[in-house]
Amino acid sequence: MQAKEIRNFYINEEQSVYLLSHHDAKKHRQWLNICIKKLTLLGYENVEMIGSGAFGFVFAGHDDTGLPWVFKFSRITLAQSIRDRLEDEAYMLSQINNPLVPEFYAFERIKKQGILMMARAMGEDLEKVSLKKGRIGAAKIMTLAVRLRNVLLDLRNHNTGITAQPIVHGDIKPSNLVWDEASDALSLVDWGSSVYAQIDSDGNPIASNFMDLMSADLSTTNARMGDVYFIGEAQMSGEQSSPRFDEQGVAATLYALASAQSCRFGVDVIPASSLGLPIELAKVIDGMLSKNKQVRNSAGDYFMRNITSMAKAYLPELPKKVVKAAIPFWFSYDEEPETVVYSSRKQFLRQADHKQQLLDVNDAQLDRYYKEFLFDTGDTEKAFLASISRLAKYPAVGGLSFHWKDESLFVESSLILYNETLAAAFTDAVNNTVMLAQAISQKGLFKCCLFDARKTIQLERDRTGAFKFESLPELDFETVNVNASDVTRPHSYFEDGKDPDEQLQLPKKVIKCVFELNQIHHTGCIIFEALPDRLKIHHYYRLLDASKEDEFRRLLNKLMQYAVNITDVGVAGFMKLPYKNTREFSLCEQQSNHYYPKNPKMTL
Repeated sequence: MQAKEIRNFYINEEQSVYLLSHHDAKKHRQWLNICIKKLTLLGYENVEMIGSGAFGFVFAGHDDTGLPWVFKFSRITLAQSIRDRLEDEAYMLSQINNPLVPEFYAFERIKKQGILMMARAMGEDLEKVSLKKGRIGAAKIMTLAVRLRNVLLDLRNHNTGITAQPIVHGDIKPSNLVWDEASDALSLVDWGSSVYAQIDSDGNPIASNFMDLMSADLSTTNARMGDVYFIGEAQMSGEQSSPRFDEQGVAATLYALASAQSCRFGVDVIPASSLGLPIELAKVIDGMLSKNKQVRNSAGDYFMRNITSMAKAYLPELPKKVVKAAIPFWFSYDEEPETVVYSSRKQFLRQADHKQQLLDVNDAQLDRYYKEFLFDTGDTEKAFLASISRLAKYPAVGGLSFHWKDESLFVESSLILYNETLAAAFTDAVNNTVMLAQAISQKGLFKCCLFDARKTIQLERDRTGAFKFESLPELDFETVNVNASDVTRPHSYFEDGKDPDEQLQLPKKVIKCVFELNQIHHTGCIIFEALPDRLKIHHYYRLLDASKEDEFRRLLNKLMQYAVNITDVGVAGFMKLPYKNTREFSLCEQQSNHYYPKNPKMTL
């Protein structure tokens, strides 16, 4: 069979191990076990993997004195030039002596495998805290702002012992800030994008002596790509490295935590001035995230000079208002799913970038995010897509359909959350998604399905392309009996017409079977992802009419029997939502101002 490029569905974060092929998943587990075994043989205890990223994997363990260590491995599959960056990171980390930065221990190279060893930052990263808590309050944002400003000041004042040599971290974001609630300790981790600054905050070249300045190539940049969800335009476009890069990272981090988002791109729609922050701090953050360079730099200078004075304001925690979700969701108390989101990407979400500044950049971070996901979309669309990805960071299943018409946004939904303690934070995430969608003006349709990756069915093909299996797997489902009066006109998204992004040609019997299923009141999704070597069937079904359980099971079994006749390569899916046009919203370009009260005592 001729291989086709599959582009319409994507997972912009790392794939769940449950979605890897059996062979790849086995290799992945073996590799992790080898790493853990080798570190254990070296005398470390309680070894575990604690993270992974575009460049490598991170393990933790205790030495024989009980001190916590971290071991960072570069990905062996990357180009040598990328793997060498781990040694660069080790060197930069060794240059820094700051209580907010983990202590460097050593760098080892075993054959082609580099290993960076350092102290472990105890606690939980702020992205995880954000996912649990939702929007972070004004007092905590202010305290964090002061701490981060002090780190930036220390990096700017770094010197080699002879001359000033400012350091740029290059990747400040919530997931690189680790906070220990018990001790209130904060650590800035992951120095893989750090470099020596080439220019200072005023744009003047930095060199250790006059001769260096004379011989320097003032057009070459040493800047590295941080996380494109958080870095500023100057770093994104490959300008010379500057302390301004980290100002942008700090502003994006404060904004993301205050707004309960996982990126900086929503600031035009949900500005910091709408988040209940003190007016001075809100305006500074909005200014630092401005597209106007002069406004950005002026706000950054104001932040560095005045944040300690701003932090003296009386900011008691205000009574938390109960926020209602813009679209409904329900709870399930079964085992939490390993949530993955699949989305359709329509042309209306794309706004061409005529500059095409990054076509020739070869970078693992760029590969991971920008080329696949952000290259040709506007900021609001990026923020909207990032908000969909954030929903998948919760233990939730279901589906969403956004339909933009002349003056309104119609949202159909079915969302089930598997952890009631996350309800407030999930509400913030859902509401952000709706607010961002309200700011998109192009007509069109966007759909996404959230499902449990653990339940994905995988069938491998033999050399002829036929599927191999001893017995045909079954599509499982939950049964919830709703009131008869609640059963309204069935609706599935395929009623909206042929989706041009779905390339997989399904057998007619599969289509017919789905139409028959559609006559039974249920919600859920099924996505057929046919690859040259295997077929992945992602699914989530919830039957809403218990009297039809036998019929529903019979149709699902028939669907599986017909699915094994798929010969094409590509992706196609069906999403079933229980009600047509669940919610209607007016379009809204920007949320209105909402500041922390001038006299908080009046509200206590």
